[in-house]
Amino acid sequence: MSKPKKRYYRKRVDFFRLLSKIKLWPSRTGVLHGIKTIERKGAYAEITTHCGHKFVVSTSKNSRAARWLRNKWAFHACRACRVPDWKLEKYSKTFFAQHYGSRLEEEKQPVR
Repeated sequence: MSKPKKRYYRKRVDFFRLLSKIKLWPSRTGVLHGIKTIERKGAYAEITTHCGHKFVVSTSKNSRAARWLRNKWAFHACRACRVPDWKLEKYSKTFFAQHYGSRLEEEKQPVR
C-alpha cells in the first residue's frame, strides 16, 4: 500500500467544518472518538459518537477540543468507537498551518 499523503488545513478554519472533515473528537481523558453525526444548531452543534455519547459543543477555534485536534494531544483511540487504523494514520499525516492549506470553504454549486 502507498504512503498516505500529507494534508494541510488552515489553523483557524470553522470548527464545525473541521470536525465534519476529520470526524474525530478528543475527549478530556485523551481518547479519540469517532463522530457518527454532527447536527448544527446555530452557534452550537450536537455531536453523536459511534460509542453512543451525545453532547453539545459550541463553535470556538480556541476551545480545548480544537487545540487538542490541531496539536494532536490525544493518546489513543476509543475501543468502543472502533476507529479504523487508516483514519488514525490519515489524521497523523494531517498538518495545520497558519498561512498554508485548505480553508475548508463550502463548495459552490454549479448554476443551471
